[in-house]
Amino acid sequence: FHGQTSLLSRKRAGSFLLKATDSAQSFWTAREDCWRPTVEDVERISWGKPAKKKRTGSRGVPHRLNQEERRLFDQSRRKGFLEVGGSAWRSQRRDAPLLNSYRSLCDAKRQANIVLHKGSTGIDELVIDLSPLRTPEEFTRVAGECAARVSVDAPPSLTQIDQVDEEDEVLIVDENDSWENRPIYQLPPFCVSWELPRSEAKALGKELAALFNTVEKNAAKAKSRKPVGVKHGKGRRHGGYGIG
Repeated sequence: FHGQTSLLSRKRAGSFLLKATDSAQSFWTAREDCWRPTVEDVERISWGKPAKKKRTGSRGVPHRLNQEERRLFDQSRRKGFLEVGGSAWRSQRRDAPLLNSYRSLCDAKRQANIVLHKGSTGIDELVIDLSPLRTPEEFTRVAGECAARVSVDAPPSLTQIDQVDEEDEVLIVDENDSWENRPIYQLPPFCVSWELPRSEAKALGKELAALFNTVEKNAAKAKSRKPVGVKHGKGRRHGGYGIG
């Protein structure tokens, strides 16, 4: 994996925005000229409200959060990474609305998707998904540099999903146009992951949050606003609204 750090970049002039805040962090970029949801719409569908922008959500990909998921969602914006128990799977929805909403938020904010999956044995999995950056020609290089820059000794695993899953609406993506025009739930993840004791996993989460600039500037105020008359999601799979 560490040897897979050379990949030709096919950048076009003006096509990318360098989001990193200093030269030490400038090994990654996020695409600017592409379709993305707004942060406001991501918050709206997380409450089960319809999005203003088409394709923000889908009936087949639940995003509506319950009260506990809402707390973790807001906490992730302050920490720069999401913490979940195991896979965050919710049986009532037959899916993981919290992971779906957080990935959409990362897409809206042009940032990597960092998630700490807490295990039951004290060994956790820390995963960074580069797909919200929407720069597929850079993923392998960025993954290699990311692994080289962090302080952990454990080697990471690299996972790239490239199969069609009609139920999850994930598509095979071969053309650059897909990354410019498709919503994030139709794009395959590109993940780098580590299995570590919890204290080390949390420390790595903070380190990656700093490298990828994912902590919200107004962290103390980072909290999604509940629309008037809307309650937290319960047991329904799709939540009624939030399909965009």
